[in-house]
Amino acid sequence: MYNCVICRYHEIATKGNNRNMFEKCLVENIRRQLKRAEVFCKVLRVRGRVWLEPENGGVFENSELEKIIKILPDVFGLQSFSPAVLLPVDMDEIKKCVSDVLPGKFQKHCTDGHKPGFRIRARRSNKRFPLTSKDIEIELITYAAELLGENAFTIDLDHAELTLGCEIRDEFALLYFDIIEGAGGLPVGSNPRVMTLLSGGIDSPVAAWLIMKRGSATDFITFHSSPYTPPETVDKVRGIAEKLNTFQRNGRLYSVNLAPMQKAIRDFCNERMRTVLYRRAMLRIAGILAERNDCRALVTGDALGQVASQTVINMDTINRASDLLVLRPLVGADKLETIRIAERIGTMEQSKVQVPDSCTVFAPANPSTSVPAALAELEEAKIADYGLLLEKIASEAVLEA
Repeated sequence: MYNCVICRYHEIATKGNNRNMFEKCLVENIRRQLKRAEVFCKVLRVRGRVWLEPENGGVFENSELEKIIKILPDVFGLQSFSPAVLLPVDMDEIKKCVSDVLPGKFQKHCTDGHKPGFRIRARRSNKRFPLTSKDIEIELITYAAELLGENAFTIDLDHAELTLGCEIRDEFALLYFDIIEGAGGLPVGSNPRVMTLLSGGIDSPVAAWLIMKRGSATDFITFHSSPYTPPETVDKVRGIAEKLNTFQRNGRLYSVNLAPMQKAIRDFCNERMRTVLYRRAMLRIAGILAERNDCRALVTGDALGQVASQTVINMDTINRASDLLVLRPLVGADKLETIRIAERIGTMEQSKVQVPDSCTVFAPANPSTSVPAALAELEEAKIADYGLLLEKIASEAVLEA
């Protein structure tokens, strides 16, 4: 019965003169995600609203709606959406539609003599329409009682089992029953591209997803330590990147062999500082590749206090290795919060697969939790041609996808 899916946004509405750009970006992302799932329909836009219609008119097939309902919650920028009936701005037409769709909906709630709680929620942005929002609600609930019988339902304004939404706009009217939650945030592509340091753990994929939610598409860089880590180290991250790319236009994944730098740090630097020195080298290498790919910031999955390299002092020391902005979306997150997001976005199962990673190679038995930046620089100065080694490692990065 639905000939429309109405899409709502929230944060985009606050963007003032830039709102048009955000709306266009949202529409492009919806079209791309629908095309990827081979759902062919029109994506249309007027002031303050985006909606979908069947490509050739008529109503959506159930199979099409099922795909759309699965796709849209992963489109950043959407606050919510509803399968809806789009019809002319005319009260008689609205009532006719109510008589067509409401009885079938009520049948699903009226079992064993149960009287469901019911309400009307109306919104009128078309100020030329003769009825106010409250008037529309009163008229439609009165009509529903005539249609179904006064004893068919109870009026429940706070916790209704069934809600009929009615929206009156300048261009059309809408009737809908279900409001499905979207991802929120901003459309991917509305902020500059970034580079995410992607490990095989739980945190960095979630950090990448959160940055996409703030509008930045992301490329990925991962580090291995061949021959000390197996090929499965990169294979695992490749799978995670493929999953994350379902939320954006495909980001590139670079794999980098950090082993030459790790051996140099092992041979010439203080053992307790190895982890911090590894991380500083990773940021520098990631920065080289980020600038070559016009990525404007680096993203990590660091959470304050989680491991030795993520204390305030060590994070500051690691930060100073990069001239680029370093974003840490999870810096204040609880681990259980991060796990819940990983499960929701579908990266958790891959992250749980046990594969050695770079950070475990030559790892110190007792890593320092407080390495001042000046001391880290003195340790790095012990490595001959440190800068040339960084450039060489970066130049040998492999584009995986």
